Amino acid sequence: MIYDYIVENYKNGEPIFLSELPGESKDYLRQEMKKLVDEGKLERLYNGVYYLSYVTILGTKGKVSVDKYIKKKYLETDGKVSGYITGLQLANKYGFTTQNPACYEVCSNEASTKQRKQEIDGNTIVIYMPVVSVTEENQVALQFLDLMSTLDKYSEISGTELKNKLKKYVELAGIDFSIVKKYLSLYPDRVYRNIYDGGLMGELV
Repeated sequence: MIYDYIVENYKNGEPIFLSELPGESKDYLRQEMKKLVDEGKLERLYNGVYYLSYVTILGTKGKVSVDKYIKKKYLETDGKVSGYITGLQLANKYGFTTQNPACYEVCSNEASTKQRKQEIDGNTIVIYMPVVSVTEENQVALQFLDLMSTLDKYSEISGTELKNKLKKYVELAGIDFSIVKKYLSLYPDRVYRNIYDGGLMGELV
């Protein structure tokens, strides 16, 4: 019965959290999930997280999608915005660096400590605690401020090219500087310097 529900509601590679499955008894659910794992119908990623067993078109054993796991666990918990991608991955996404990140970095309300690492299927996820609780309203602004706090560390471009790239990022991400101002004081002084060097100081006035 629970397997039918899973097949109907989850795709290959999608993480299945025990906490989101229907049923009043979690102990019963755990027993059922263990049974499905033993039967080879499910794979256990780690305690409380599973995914459907499947074979890829290449004939290899299918894996869980780390991106989907991160999104569900850290970025959109219970369907609500709860975090964002940060660090080198963010700088790479918007073209400030060509370096490929060796790990995933996220800032999330789900963080229980200032910083911790989690290993998922051979991938490292570094989870940071945000300066304030991440919401749908402030997510983009906080992500921008995170980028500005590390831009001098990660950026491979400078001068006019950097300014043009930043302006493009601001437009693409839809940065609202009235919200940015609310949280600016929570970040180190280098954020002001990077905003100034990036030609965005006028946006804060």
